[in-house]
Amino acid sequence: MRTEKKQKLKQLRRWRIRKKVAGSSVRPRMAVCFTNENIHVQFIDDDAGVTLAAASTVSKTVPKEVAANVTGAKTIGALAARQALDKGIKEVVFDRGGMRYHGKVKALAEAAREAGLKF
Repeated sequence: MRTEKKQKLKQLRRWRIRKKVAGSSVRPRMAVCFTNENIHVQFIDDDAGVTLAAASTVSKTVPKEVAANVTGAKTIGALAARQALDKGIKEVVFDRGGMRYHGKVKALAEAAREAGLKF
């Protein structure tokens, strides 16, 4: 019962954020997803419904030692920023996916900013 309530509250937070945050081709949405084992980042154009670029801990370019922790988030944030800059994306809208902006989420966002993304 307790986990169902937590999941429902998290989904409500996601929906509340998504009402305000939308990506376009000029300024795509940088959506982050954290699981217990992996980190996924996507750059999404919501107008066209297309993923423009993506980075994840399961991709082959990332070393196997990268986990879903703060140091892994820094690595993936920098990698995601490089992927986006290669595709010509310089400005994004950050979608934290209902999670608090601290810890892993903050580390990923700051690493992406340091690598050259603006948001």
